[in-house]
Amino acid sequence: MAKGECNCGAVAFAVTCALRDVYICHCSICRRATGSGGIAVVVVANAAFTWTRGQDHIQTWHKPGHDWLTCFCRQCGSPLPGTNDDTHTFIPVGLLTSGGDHLKVAHHLFVDSKPPWTLIADDGKQHPQGFGSG
Repeated sequence: MAKGECNCGAVAFAVTCALRDVYICHCSICRRATGSGGIAVVVVANAAFTWTRGQDHIQTWHKPGHDWLTCFCRQCGSPLPGTNDDTHTFIPVGLLTSGGDHLKVAHHLFVDSKPPWTLIADDGKQHPQGFGSG
């Protein structure tokens, strides 16, 4: 079982399945949402994900005109797990407090959108656009 929490500890979660590949999305939406070169996430089935503390501290923002959303802690601003479909939860890898030591980057998404100051220096497959491209 993997566990994680936000920076202040107000929000926590658990995952009951094995964690696998790390995906790093470099699209402009993820860059703006994190203030960095992208966001590293693991993706799990919704049924394997459970909030264990602090759901009342979760704020969600939907990008107008898109299915995309982001969740964050109202107290500390940490990005939180979220969903963009009915079946999967994406979990920012930096939130994991246990169960993620074996993880490696497997995919870089929207590489055509990455800023020039972001260097990709791992073996993850690079997709010019979303998953399935390149």
